[in-house]
Amino acid sequence: MAEGFLQRLDTRLDAIDEYEREPVPESKLKGWKGFLGMYAGEHTAGTEFVIGPLFVAHGVAAVDLIWGLILGNVLAVLSWAFLCAPVAVKTKLTLYWQLRKICGSKLALIYNIVNALMFCFLAGSMIAVSATAVGLPFGIAMPALGDWLPTSLGWIITVFVVGLVITVVAILGYDYVARFANISFPWMILVFIAAALAVLPQLGVTSVSDFWPVAKEGIWTGVPAEGQSKFTFWHVMFFAWFANMAMHIGMSDMSILRFAEKWQYGFSSATGMFFGHFIAWMASGILTAAAAGAIAPGLIAYNSAGIAGAVCVVIAGWTTANPTIYRAGLAFQSVTPDWKRWKVTLFTGLVTTIFACFPALVMKLLDFVALYGLVLMPMGAVIFLDVMLFPKFNMKSNLAEMAGLDFNWAAGLTWFVTLLLCLFINLYMGIEIFFLGLPGWFIAALLYIGISVFYQKKQQPVPA
Repeated sequence: MAEGFLQRLDTRLDAIDEYEREPVPESKLKGWKGFLGMYAGEHTAGTEFVIGPLFVAHGVAAVDLIWGLILGNVLAVLSWAFLCAPVAVKTKLTLYWQLRKICGSKLALIYNIVNALMFCFLAGSMIAVSATAVGLPFGIAMPALGDWLPTSLGWIITVFVVGLVITVVAILGYDYVARFANISFPWMILVFIAAALAVLPQLGVTSVSDFWPVAKEGIWTGVPAEGQSKFTFWHVMFFAWFANMAMHIGMSDMSILRFAEKWQYGFSSATGMFFGHFIAWMASGILTAAAAGAIAPGLIAYNSAGIAGAVCVVIAGWTTANPTIYRAGLAFQSVTPDWKRWKVTLFTGLVTTIFACFPALVMKLLDFVALYGLVLMPMGAVIFLDVMLFPKFNMKSNLAEMAGLDFNWAAGLTWFVTLLLCLFINLYMGIEIFFLGLPGWFIAALLYIGISVFYQKKQQPVPA
């Protein structure tokens, strides 16, 4: 009986077609609604309960926070709309399959493994955030700012339970991922706002006119916590812009936007940027000030909004981890094409959950987010140029597919050299990692065009 059930389950899971190796057919394209909800749900996330408090800890001044978030989030939306979405709609392919056409199987293999592991780390942080709330009723000790290793067996068990639920939703495919986000988002953002409003009187805000003085003097004071570096307007702006650099400039959201009917649907990302990366970051900063510097997301939310706050942290972690594990599963799928997609996603969820056991993923989230976006950014420049601009330059697109290459050295050298130059700029010129994405993209673009001009002359089309 059990064997028959497993066979039926395997058959049903195999029937879920996510078009991992082919363009999404016209009949499966989606309208605005799915993207508005997905972006809102994904970016109104459990990690907002981490990023908002970290801005407070790094001593961001109130005026720098507000203007930095406004400008940075606008730039992020424009990056989705004018860089990622046009490529996704034109190719209707995942990032990972498009890379095979441009870079060849061996280079794509290297990149996709790095990409998948980076997304596993990111999704792991979301699972850990949810676990900080799930563990509250059981008295499990929450990780502190300086914790790197798992703090208890209870913490590990909680993480694995949360990871299992999130992985199951990701296995069910994009439709379920988007549906989960659409249902969850309206309630989550209301909890963020309500919780912040509820604790304002504790900070001395009893009228609208009280807010700005308290914000400047009691929340975003401009004074970093002991042992933390000082953040300015520029840190906030570039972090807001590049927090999701891997998704928009790095092109990972091709995997999502390939389902879009029009490239203008890239503007749907504004729901995530301004409900999540503006309102939620500010709200969680307020909650941190009211919680006297507590950093565990579940504890912060519970102290301010009770059970509703704790549940919000759980759901917020899920809505972000679901599409992130989905992306990572697609990346691993391109590495292991003989595996069924649901089995790859299950493996991805297991790897992600193991990573989530380590609190350092959450406590060092700002640095990690900046790093993973930077690592994946050069290939985003390669894809954008190859798909959108090379035909206009009378240069060859999809060179690996055309010439039968398994390693496109123009793309490979662009990736490696860009990262080396960014490392040099960081170590020897003292420019922080938060700021490297912008010069890095232009370095990658110039390298790819320059190298390709010479490299493509040596390549001949594969005989038909």
